[in-house]
Amino acid sequence: QVQLVESGGGLVQAGGSLTLSCAASGRIFSITRMSWYRQAPGKQRELVATITSGGSTTYADSVKGRFTISRGSAKDTVYLQMNSLKPEDTAVYYCSVVIVSLYWGQGTQVTVSS
Repeated sequence: QVQLVESGGGLVQAGGSLTLSCAASGRIFSITRMSWYRQAPGKQRELVATITSGGSTTYADSVKGRFTISRGSAKDTVYLQMNSLKPEDTAVYYCSVVIVSLYWGQGTQVTVSS
């Protein structure tokens, strides 16, 4: 079993910053990649950013230059640094990891006020 616990969401004004964290535990002996997704009300879940076991990163066009994904030194934690937040970034943000199978966290709400 793999458990993912997210933290760091909240309410912030437009232009502000937040950092999300996701800690993985359990049978995490071989994480292939870690990602952040988000889902806004009435919309489909979308991929925000991914970091592979080798450290390669990819971002959705909508967040490039504003968000940064990184992993902790122990490789069992993934972060999402979000700068210059916009109201359209408002969503529930989910952490996911791939260890043969795909696992999801419970989500953390990010609300950006205008």
